Amino acid sequence: MDWNRIEGTGSSLKGKVKEQWGKLTDDDLNVIEGNRDQLEGKLQERYGYAKDKVRKEVDDWYTAQRL
Repeated sequence: MDWNRIEGTGSSLKGKVKEQWGKLTDDDLNVIEGNRDQLEGKLQERYGYAKDKVRKEVDDWYTAQRL
C-alpha cells in the first residue's frame, strides 16, 4: 500500500475518515494530518482498540478507498 497518497491528500479525506470513525474530532484530524501512525494512535485512544485491530481496520478502510 502507498500511504503517501493519503498523506498528500489528508485534508480532502477528513470527511471520509470521520464517516468511518465518528469518534474522531476535527482537532484529532488536524493533528493526524494524513499520518498513519497518528491515525492508528487516535483510534486506539478513542475506541480502545488493540494495535492489531487498528492496523486491520485502517488497512481495510484504505483498500476500500481505491486510491
